[in-house]
Amino acid sequence: MNDRIILTADCTLMSSYHNNEFLGFGTCAPPNFVPDSLFRWLFFPPIKIEGDAPYAAPYGLRKVEAQLLHENFDVLTIAPNRLAKHIDEAKVLGIHVMDPFGLGPASSTFAAILRKEPFLAQYFRSLLSGPEVREAKKHGLKIVVGGPGAWQFRYREKFVKKYGIDCVIEGEAEKVVARLIRALIEGEQVPEHSEVGLAETPSLEEIPDIVGPSVNGLVEIGRGCCRGCSFCSVTLRPLRWYPMEKVVREIDVNMKIGGISGAILHAEDVMLYGSKNTLPNDEKLVELHETVVKKCSGVTWSHCSLAAVASKPQLFSRIAGIIRQKQRWWGVEVGLETGSPELAQKIMPAKAHPFNAKDWPEVVRSGMGLMHDNMLVPAATLIVGAPEEREEDVLKTLELMDDLRGFRSLIVPLFFVPMGRLKDEDWFKETELTRLHQELLIKCFEHGYRWVDDVIGLSFPRLQGQFLKLFYKTFASIVRYRVLQSGIRFNP
Repeated sequence: MNDRIILTADCTLMSSYHNNEFLGFGTCAPPNFVPDSLFRWLFFPPIKIEGDAPYAAPYGLRKVEAQLLHENFDVLTIAPNRLAKHIDEAKVLGIHVMDPFGLGPASSTFAAILRKEPFLAQYFRSLLSGPEVREAKKHGLKIVVGGPGAWQFRYREKFVKKYGIDCVIEGEAEKVVARLIRALIEGEQVPEHSEVGLAETPSLEEIPDIVGPSVNGLVEIGRGCCRGCSFCSVTLRPLRWYPMEKVVREIDVNMKIGGISGAILHAEDVMLYGSKNTLPNDEKLVELHETVVKKCSGVTWSHCSLAAVASKPQLFSRIAGIIRQKQRWWGVEVGLETGSPELAQKIMPAKAHPFNAKDWPEVVRSGMGLMHDNMLVPAATLIVGAPEEREEDVLKTLELMDDLRGFRSLIVPLFFVPMGRLKDEDWFKETELTRLHQELLIKCFEHGYRWVDDVIGLSFPRLQGQFLKLFYKTFASIVRYRVLQSGIRFNP
């Protein structure tokens, strides 16, 4: 088939974030006291391009690219600022989205507090409203959107119609994307919003290897989650772990084609690699890390659970020792969510497995302590305003925050967003903030400011990073000054 498909993403996703995934959270912020151009350079500078193609692209986009190439489509992945040169020859424009309208927990929280639209929503809209896209749309261009943020289009039906989005694919797209695109090219009707069900979820054998480098060397090691938290959509998908050979092949693509020497291991819980339940598989986990560390200059994780870390302290310390052969520290995102055992039992009873939900605060303290001792720096999330949350639950979270004071971490409070089995619940809004909620937000800010210099120092240890380090430390100081100016007092 010769009909060309162009794949891209907006510039908040087409960035290497100075080779530090933590900085990607900056895209969730709204415009602020820093000039937009400087803020973009600090947190999501444009990715390097070769010709008109990005040297690396978001991992999900690379998976779609690989699937379409496998099915003999003419596919070209293009940097967003190079679309004008190629879009006239395209039949379909595929766009990868992470948080297109700023409805995700982090961006919606920042937007609500600061009362401005976040950068990621602005740049996504800018991509679709670009003159080259609008003109191509008039001449028959079909637009397909997919990625982790596809669910948000259910709340933006007018936007879909205004910008002529022909199909939104929600879920794992490998088994459906070619069929839907082929139908669009041939002029057939397709669903405006296509949600991938369990019957169309790909098996391991049906998931292709990436053929182009992913941003910062991210590679999946598995999909799905066995914990079943009611607020999370990932738990609705079956758990599958990639065989070691598949992980290594994708690392080789990043290294040989993109020159990316490090790797980000991606799963909902890296500590459970190869496991069929909530207990880590020692043999598989050690084999994975020994293999990857031997190949790569450095390794980090996307996500892991505090319970898995706390369940096998000696195994975690062994893994940390393997990783730290080549680096001083590494980072990860974890779900802390609440300090209340009662709320944990209601919305995430298996989050503490193999421990009991009533022991959740102790699981958190144990897991965070192990991470601190072994130089794993977590970006931890807290849910504010979960369904059935009571004043007593917030008080217990505040107490837990005090216990975590000495642990190196960033703790981010996030307003509840209805997802997973709770998708029909109400959103939490800033107008519902109680005095205790406000106290929790301030305590999280205190904690972050206490540790931010340490994290910045770890992130940019080399001489060439000193210039960036100065910028980020100055930015943090200005944020603190602005907070104090607003009348808020805190004790870092």
